[in-house]
Amino acid sequence: MTATTSSRQKPVTSMIKRVTKLSISEEIARQIMDLIADGTLKPGQRLLSERELCGLFGASRSSLREALRCLSIVGVLNARVGEGTSVAEDGGKFLRKIMEWRLISENHDIENLLEVRIALEGVSAANSALHATPEDIEKARKLLDQMKRALKDKKQFAILDLEFHITLANASGNAVLSDLISVIRSQLARTLSRVLKLPNALPLSLKEHTAILDAIERHDAEGARNAMHAHLDAVLIRYAKALEAGDGAKAEQNGTVRIAKKRARSAS
Repeated sequence: MTATTSSRQKPVTSMIKRVTKLSISEEIARQIMDLIADGTLKPGQRLLSERELCGLFGASRSSLREALRCLSIVGVLNARVGEGTSVAEDGGKFLRKIMEWRLISENHDIENLLEVRIALEGVSAANSALHATPEDIEKARKLLDQMKRALKDKKQFAILDLEFHITLANASGNAVLSDLISVIRSQLARTLSRVLKLPNALPLSLKEHTAILDAIERHDAEGARNAMHAHLDAVLIRYAKALEAGDGAKAEQNGTVRIAKKRARSAS
């Protein structure tokens, strides 16, 4: 963290305040995050020395090191022996950890996650139709071929299904979108595995995935979005049926049946 800034930007040293709260390391971490958020500290920028930071924060070296260690763990900072500490150049690691933690700690219900997944993957498919390279399409096509050979292996089919959706998300050209889809899919993995236990679920899923990729290969963004929505609506309805077969009351309570019926009505 150097004190050199543009004429329109305050120097970092003038923006750091002496900490007075009981959780000193937490306050140090918060201030550093604020400096990154407002652009005072930029990706790749090196922080001041520990001695200088301790003086500015009015904190002990142990409190400072604890704050820096925590920020390094979540990917905000990079700490290297002999090179000091700098702001991470890629914030993707931090963003993903925050999203994962929020999903786990806030105990979001399946209904909300499924609705968000449908919205995000519709955008992903449309963007892929516009931005996917021939290599992206070839990779997705190979995954479909592998899924066809795995129609009698539910576990392997589920793995390939996930990889197919992640491949399309990566091909969309939007890294944040890809991270969001990946995190939400990981939270739904156990839930969605129940869908594949239904009769004919695997061949139906393969047919739906093929329709998505066909639209992407035609560079038909609206067609790809509609095909993705049709696939995820079908998955949702199949999941609702699986729950109703096991425990209809629980299915109604967690909202899956409600959202399935709502989307079925809107599609008709």
